Amino acid sequence: MKKFKLFGLFCGLTVAFVACGHKHDAASELENAAKVMEEPAPATPAPALAAQPTPTVEAPAQAAPAPPPAQELKQALASYKAGQMEDAVTRLHKLRAQTNMSPAQKMALQDSLAAVMSEIYGLAAKGDTRAIAAVKQWEQMQTNSH
Repeated sequence: MKKFKLFGLFCGLTVAFVACGHKHDAASELENAAKVMEEPAPATPAPALAAQPTPTVEAPAQAAPAPPPAQELKQALASYKAGQMEDAVTRLHKLRAQTNMSPAQKMALQDSLAAVMSEIYGLAAKGDTRAIAAVKQWEQMQTNSH
């Protein structure tokens, strides 16, 4: 039993030291992620199609394509800096669902999202109404996406 308590204490301290050593503010994390997003994502090869006749029936109109990840992240950064936390959270959530990113871009996005949410949760704990609304929205989006 003593071993488990000691092990738990050790793990807790390790997590605390690692978390404290990697503390960045949300705006700088978003800016770093925006730089990474500017790099082109590797193109996925299109499947080889046999010569097929093109259909003559018009396809129904589809929704506008999502903006490129770099543009969406810049808009999230601008919203965050302007204090529009709910908009920033929504944009980051949508961006996280996109699949046209490289692993480095996904990692940069995840780091910036963690920093943003950490700051928002901290502000919400201090009673900031915008942060509280952003936390509620974030939690609702997380619940609805699963």
